[in-house]
Amino acid sequence: MHSFGHRANAVATFAVTILAAMCFAASFSDHFNSPSPTASVKILNINWFQKEANGNDEVFVFVAAEYETPQNALNQVSLWDGIIPSKEHAKFLIHTTNKYRFIDQGSNLKGKDFNLTMHWHIMPKTGKMFADKIVMSGYRLPEQYR
Repeated sequence: MHSFGHRANAVATFAVTILAAMCFAASFSDHFNSPSPTASVKILNINWFQKEANGNDEVFVFVAAEYETPQNALNQVSLWDGIIPSKEHAKFLIHTTNKYRFIDQGSNLKGKDFNLTMHWHIMPKTGKMFADKIVMSGYRLPEQYR
């Protein structure tokens, strides 16, 4: 007869094999999932211009001002961010000023065009992270700062 150690080893090996198969199946099924969230942003006014997370099915959202300079094809300044913890909180309306300062390092941006882009990153409990964005163009910085 087999000893207790042999039987425990057989049960542990079987359990780990089943767990590995389940992990592979979950990871493989993630390739067939294509989340398609929708979003809309309306920026009413830029009032001021001057020189948490545990990863459990959350959505990280941020709005960034994006512009070009001769040195870089893409520059981003994060203006607002937030975490949507669940589906119940996915529809929201905020009226806020920017959370972070939009600072011009010098006078490179006076009178320049920029885009406001809303990015979101879906952080599932398991599987790969999904990211997407909406670009809103047609914004221009003032010729003179306060």
